[in-house]
Amino acid sequence: MAPEKSDIDGIADWFASWDKLVDGVDFVPARELFDEGVIGFGTRMDTVRGLDHLERDQWRQVWPTIDGFRFNLNTLECLVSPDRLQGVGIVVWHSTGYLKDGKPFDRPGRATVIFGRDNTNDPWKGLHTHISLNPGTPQKSHGERSPAS
Repeated sequence: MAPEKSDIDGIADWFASWDKLVDGVDFVPARELFDEGVIGFGTRMDTVRGLDHLERDQWRQVWPTIDGFRFNLNTLECLVSPDRLQGVGIVVWHSTGYLKDGKPFDRPGRATVIFGRDNTNDPWKGLHTHISLNPGTPQKSHGERSPAS
């Protein structure tokens, strides 16, 4: 059974909102997209549990060091449970990283996010994130941008 268009649109909108916040280094409103108990894997952390830890140990270590973060929503694939209360979004992304000497490099990757909500009228919240760099991409970026929040 294919997901309803409104559910796919909601997941796409979630990714479109999040990428602007990542690129804007805007942590406070980004938190609103996630459940407090979120569990994640990232380009920096093996496993992190809880929104405070995800922000501190992943987001704040990466977002200020990169530019131009964008999900390619043309690659978005979605799965939604029959009750429409849980979903999955799989998408590729791109950003620009910086070597120690300041030289930019392409920093592509992919993401899987598991979503949940209490009823079908609620917005999706991120319950689990798995963000990874494409093989061969340098793990560390050395950019320095100030957070918006």
